[in-house]
Amino acid sequence: MSAAARTLRVPGRHGYAAEFSPYLPGRLACAAAQHYGIAGCGTLLILDQNESGLRVFRSFEWNDGLFDVTWSENNEHVLVTCSGDGSLQLWDTAKAAGPLQVYKEHTQEVYSVDWSQTRGEQLMVSGSWDQTIKLWDPTVGKSLCTFRGHESVIYSTIWSPHIPGCFASASGDQTLRIWDVKSTGVRIVVPAHQAEILSCDWCKYNENLLVTGAVDCSLRGWDLRNVRQPVFELLGHTYAIRRVKFSPFHASVLASCSYDFSVRFWNFSNPDPLLETVEHHTEFTCGLDLSLQSPTQEWNYWVYRLVYV
Repeated sequence: MSAAARTLRVPGRHGYAAEFSPYLPGRLACAAAQHYGIAGCGTLLILDQNESGLRVFRSFEWNDGLFDVTWSENNEHVLVTCSGDGSLQLWDTAKAAGPLQVYKEHTQEVYSVDWSQTRGEQLMVSGSWDQTIKLWDPTVGKSLCTFRGHESVIYSTIWSPHIPGCFASASGDQTLRIWDVKSTGVRIVVPAHQAEILSCDWCKYNENLLVTGAVDCSLRGWDLRNVRQPVFELLGHTYAIRRVKFSPFHASVLASCSYDFSVRFWNFSNPDPLLETVEHHTEFTCGLDLSLQSPTQEWNYWVYRLVYV
């Protein structure tokens, strides 16, 4: 399918995050905001893609911009978004109205939310501009714990896919931090860049390997057993890197998107690590995900384009 066939334009909305459903092939969720999230409302779009293109299966409105989205790991219809009013929203795609529940404790914008992927726990973690991280059980109306330590805006929070109760965070304070829900204190602090870090992700095949993407236009890999130096650095973007994701099928492959309007695919084990550059976007590219459903397709991905109409 051509790139044009996968394009969906949503007038008056700017995309911030995209995530494939872990259950239904071709279904994805996109979190969007009016006016670049500075003012106005937000929209959650549930999309289905097939050979003829993309169609909107369901859309939900919220009274502030939506900045991130994550699917439930125990219910194919449920997902969570976070927004500029400091709240998280729980939605059910089987219902036309929503949200089912709102969690409001952060005092500033919530830029990141993630649902744990490890068995035996159903937990969410959120990161906010109020410099705190909160742990949530979606069945409980209030947070279970608040983590403090970052000294600036928190842009990214991501669960380890390997270690129950362990998650990472990335911040404007230029650090990557590793946390454990059994303790409110930070386990590891990595001074990963000399610039704001906007995104981080955990390798699906190595419990000790993470990647960070920053305003300095670089991607850096970190082995938690020795964080004095990055194990790799990937250069090529010309503006801040907004999001980075490891491949679910290749241990050394990852993708990144940037304010330079491009999406880049990398294999950090290669002498020449840049595999491909996609430059068909005409605005900041903020959201990126790789499908879990199609291992035979080398780059089965969806990037949510910022559209200004």
